[in-house]
Order: sequence, then structure tokens, then C-alpha cells
Amino acid sequence: MSTTPVTDAWLVVPLYQEAAVVGDVVRQARATFPHIVCVDDGSADESAERAREAGAVVVRHPVNLGQGAALQTGIDFVLSRTDARYLVTFDADGQHQVADAAEMVRRAREEDLAVVFGSRFLDGRTRPGLLKRIVLKLAVWVTNRSTGLRLTDAHNGLRVIRRDAAERVELRQDRMAHATEIVAQLGRTGLPWAEHPVHLLYTDYSRAKGQSLLNSVNILVDLVFR
Repeated sequence: MSTTPVTDAWLVVPLYQEAAVVGDVVRQARATFPHIVCVDDGSADESAERAREAGAVVVRHPVNLGQGAALQTGIDFVLSRTDARYLVTFDADGQHQVADAAEMVRRAREEDLAVVFGSRFLDGRTRPGLLKRIVLKLAVWVTNRSTGLRLTDAHNGLRVIRRDAAERVELRQDRMAHATEIVAQLGRTGLPWAEHPVHLLYTDYSRAKGQSLLNSVNILVDLVFR
């Protein structure tokens, strides 16, 4: 992993009830990404305080609006308050790897890409389990049919978005269906994109916080009934 700071990108971290881990996530990320905004989506615990103590800028929703709304708030913050060339959507629960995010930014720069989507299915590092893999693949199929893109992992929250692409994102789906919505909006820009292999680290904590098989089924429900 490169130790060179990534200064032309901001991490956008939706945050809800992650007081137990978000401090460590932010501290580890800031060794590479000094600029981080956490959007606290109405947490009732000390998530916002822990993120701020670790060095992140914190924007707060007074009530829980959903991950899509938190992402849009973070995107709006970066576009209106910074001159960052890229933003990186990054989860607060510790499942995303900072090295993957840095490599995706590097690739965006070198290949002049407007969007780099993380995919857990391009190599063998991530092992989600058979049933979860099946459900996620079904979600990919639905997303690809509805967006016209051909992704291998449509619901991976690790993405690099260049400023000109981010300016065209306007998320209205607040729940998990926002993941398909952002793919569709980015695809409609016609700007160059690629997928990049990433390692999602499934821990007992991240599974308990929503990375379970049930959550994958909820993704499908949101896609079908959104």
C-alpha cells in the first residue's frame, strides 16, 4: 500500500450507528486520505463524535433519512465546499480497504476515468458465501437490465467518482435502491468508466450491521418495488 497521501480526493462516508468502529476506520483512512467527510444520518449513539475526534469533517442529519440521502449530502458537501477532483464513497463499518480506494483513484487519474466501480467478484479475495453470492448476482442482473451497464458487482459501496460525473448525480432513492440509481445516473453521463477488483472484509461486526443474507434480499426487494 502506498503511503503517499491522496490529496485530490475526499472520502464520503455515510454514517449510522457506527460508534464502535468509525473512529478506527477514519484514523486508518486518514493515513492515506487526509480529507474525509462523514455524514451522520441521525445516529443515536456517539458516531459523530467518534468520527470528528478521529479527524473527519462531520455533517449531521437531524433524523435518519437513509444511506442514499447521506451519500447525496456528502457529494453536495464535496462539490460545494472543496475543489476536490475526485470523491470516493466509502463505508463506515470497516469492510472497505483503504489500499483499494487509493488504487482506484490512481487508476482514474492514469486512465482518465470518470468513474471506477469496485467489484468483489473480479478476483477471489472476497468470499461472501454461496447464498449471498447468488442473491447479489441476481441484484447485478436486475441492475444491469435497468441501467444498460454491464457490471459484475452493482451493489458495492466503494466507488471513485470524478467531479464532472459527481455533478450529475442527484439521488432520490434513500434506501438500498440508491445503489442502482447512482449506477444509472453515472451511466447516463456517457463518461468513461471501469470496474476494479476490491476486497470486502466481512467481519462479525459488519455482518451484524447489515451485511447479512437478509440485507442482500432487502436489496432485491428495494430494486423490484422502488
